[in-house]
Amino acid sequence: MTEKELQTYLQNRFPCENETCDWKEMKSLKNCFNGKEGDDIISYVAAISSMNGGHLVIGVKDHSLDIVGTDTYNYDRQAATMRLVREYSNLPAEGLKIEEFITTDTGKKVWIINIPKHMPRLPVYAHKKLWQRIEDSLVEMTQSRREKILTEPLAIDDWSAQIIPDATLDDLDPKAIALAREKYKELFNGARDAEIDGWTDEVFLNKAKLTRKSAITRTTIILLGKSESDHFLNPSICKIRWFLRDDTDINKDFRVFTIPMILAIEEIGSLIRNTTYTYTISGSMFPESMSRYDIFTLREPLNNAIAHQDYSKGCHIDVVEYEDEKLCFKNAGQFIPESVEAVVTNDFQESHYRNPALVEAMRNVKMVETEGGGIRKLFVQQRKRFFPMPNYDIQDSHVICTIEGRVLDENFANILVSNTNLTLADIMLLDSVQKGKTISHDAVTYLRKKGYVEGRYPNVYLSSKVVAPTHHVGLKATYIKNRSFDDNYFKKLIVDYIKEYGKAERADLFTLIGKMLPEYMTEQQRYDKLTTLLSALKRNGQLKYESRHWVLVR
Repeated sequence: MTEKELQTYLQNRFPCENETCDWKEMKSLKNCFNGKEGDDIISYVAAISSMNGGHLVIGVKDHSLDIVGTDTYNYDRQAATMRLVREYSNLPAEGLKIEEFITTDTGKKVWIINIPKHMPRLPVYAHKKLWQRIEDSLVEMTQSRREKILTEPLAIDDWSAQIIPDATLDDLDPKAIALAREKYKELFNGARDAEIDGWTDEVFLNKAKLTRKSAITRTTIILLGKSESDHFLNPSICKIRWFLRDDTDINKDFRVFTIPMILAIEEIGSLIRNTTYTYTISGSMFPESMSRYDIFTLREPLNNAIAHQDYSKGCHIDVVEYEDEKLCFKNAGQFIPESVEAVVTNDFQESHYRNPALVEAMRNVKMVETEGGGIRKLFVQQRKRFFPMPNYDIQDSHVICTIEGRVLDENFANILVSNTNLTLADIMLLDSVQKGKTISHDAVTYLRKKGYVEGRYPNVYLSSKVVAPTHHVGLKATYIKNRSFDDNYFKKLIVDYIKEYGKAERADLFTLIGKMLPEYMTEQQRYDKLTTLLSALKRNGQLKYESRHWVLVR
């Protein structure tokens, strides 16, 4: 399309600006993608999604829709879409799309970001704030609008609370009922044992919210049903697959567990090989050896997977045990809270759940804590052992929780031992930095204010303030290597090399400086760094490229 044709197309498709559509110039995305709060792409996408979804048109003049074009910098549509998905926890990926138009006569580029509506009762945050459009301005969301989102009706009923008319107490497992009764008594620390023992099964099941007015529900069948009673859940299923794998990811054992889940948990817990781990971390307060997982760490992720499984998808719950390494727990469905960070750092108590009746019943028989309490405690337990923090891989269709059963990075363990003042929030972010994961601008700003990281975003690394207390030679050496030398040092090396040998191929120069670059850099980033240095030397008139070699400019 020509520029005139594109403008006509945009005017027909987006005739006016409102809470579902914004026109923005943003001539360069370099500083506009995630920059000034309330005035960048991140803020506008959050505001539009938190209303009813809509569109953000980039590269056009506000009010007039005249095309000015935008420089997308180093973003292609896929990279930009993935960054948007990473920036938000409550922005649905389904329906999120970026359209790109380049005018054939003037070469101007326009982006249209198609923004889906937020998930039910989950507004979208940007810069840790909620936003909305009022008239022509983007402002922090009003309390009334926030309350409207948080109290909006859910699209579906509680699947787990549905009554099964044909099911009776005869369809329940007596051993499961007995175990549930014992767990229920633990809630009262023995104060009501005699009273509870005197209840009939029907009274007990009602009291523990395992049934509804004596009617059998899907919750009842999941937790207490006989294995042959699983047909009551059709077409949904409630089964757990357990895999034992070696370090080459080859299955060595495999089993399937079905209802009642209260007994299945016990069986899987006893099946997992909780071997002894021997510590080598100097300065730790632990004995020389201990079990890889405590009982809570073994049970909580699996109980959470049962409680928050989206049973409508007809998927198994998977438990993958890697010998003497780690445990992975996978369940179907989205992660409902704002984020794992919010759950852990704020001891976040979620106000709604995917399966409210199931969660309440599991809590009454001590299978789960509140969502925030259980997840946060997992992080605390790993911290106590100086093990890596639990890792949550949150996708649209499933959640995978990985628990390491060993010190994965001895350097990071030394940091935990030597920096006892670190909060859980600090540890979670530093854990991501140490693992080489990209964290948000806000997170880097937070860590930088505390003096915990150095370097340019996104390639930040642990600071001397964190490393120095460990008195660890390897960590100190890594810090110096990450800090590395400035660009002038590397440019001088390149020029001196070519002066000595007359010319150099790119591979020669990469061999010269590649291993001297910071350790956090990937191989591709090292190549890119060399390209940047050579380009700078060429612009300065010191080098030129001829006959496939770099030579000095005479």
